[in-house]
Amino acid sequence: MSVSEIDLGLPMEKQHEEEYDATKDLYLSFKVDEEEYAIGVIQVKELVPICAITVVPDTPDFLKGIVNLRGDIVPVINVRTRFRKEEIPYDENTCIIVIYHEDYIMGLIVDQVVGVYTIMPEDIAPPPHAKLSYSNMFVRNIGKANDGLKLLLDLDKLLTQ
Repeated sequence: MSVSEIDLGLPMEKQHEEEYDATKDLYLSFKVDEEEYAIGVIQVKELVPICAITVVPDTPDFLKGIVNLRGDIVPVINVRTRFRKEEIPYDENTCIIVIYHEDYIMGLIVDQVVGVYTIMPEDIAPPPHAKLSYSNMFVRNIGKANDGLKLLLDLDKLLTQ
């Protein structure tokens, strides 16, 4: 599925979450390596194909740099690198998920966007207590969707720890 085929169901300009209760149970699913992760659609500003990234010196290896999105300078992190997975070349499926986090905008480079899923609160469970791998520390919950389980990310941990 290409980036342009994903319909987030959001208006062009983000407004207050309370005004968009219909999106509270929607999650954007994406792949990193063979695992499928998801974040709330309400946090997603847009999806953009991979583009030129300007490297910023002396930053963590997962912070790939900054991009210029229609005049906004947006820092981007490679989620694959953040999860300590082997880097691979970008391809036609690689894209940047531009998200809102607190008072700023950030880009997440992912291997592939899968789609948008409805996951109801009763279908969300906490992750197992066992820490199976480094990347599991970024999982807030597990969501049950039609076609399987989605690992729901904790963006605070992903972006700040």
